Amino acid sequence: MSKAILLAAVATLAAWPAAAHVSLENRQAAIGAGYKAVFTVPHGCAGSATTKIRVQIPEGVIAVKPMPKAGWSVEAISGKYAVEYSYHGRKFTEGVKEVVWSGGKLPDSHYDEFVVSTYLTGSLKPNTTLYFPVVQECEQGVSRWIDIPAPGAGHSHDDKSPAPGVKLMSK
Repeated sequence: MSKAILLAAVATLAAWPAAAHVSLENRQAAIGAGYKAVFTVPHGCAGSATTKIRVQIPEGVIAVKPMPKAGWSVEAISGKYAVEYSYHGRKFTEGVKEVVWSGGKLPDSHYDEFVVSTYLTGSLKPNTTLYFPVVQECEQGVSRWIDIPAPGAGHSHDDKSPAPGVKLMSK
């Protein structure tokens, strides 16, 4: 292997952790169906361990059930929906709007996954991206993965704090 190729590979690997952000494992999902949102947390905040993950649930996502995580507390914060949704023959005007895992400690040198079971309502538009803003709190510092691009635009590689997103497909 040439020295130039080796140096390029090392530079790429060295830059990767700085560019890594909280993301969704499954980046496509069908509307009008269940969706298992698996949030991957690849690192802490500038070397500091992660102690809390807050996930905002977007409008049109209902029947939210967070997966418990050993060593962490989980809280589902409810609120009113903008519209009424039907699910399994029942009408819902409120539900989980935010999920918070706290009390654990995820060292910067490790990664983990935080999981939420959801239902993507038929009111969502196919061929768009649905974003789940995430705030990652650490022993020292906070990373806010909350940037949502303008409608019709996608994230660029220059985005410093992109919100995790899932592309919505027709059922």
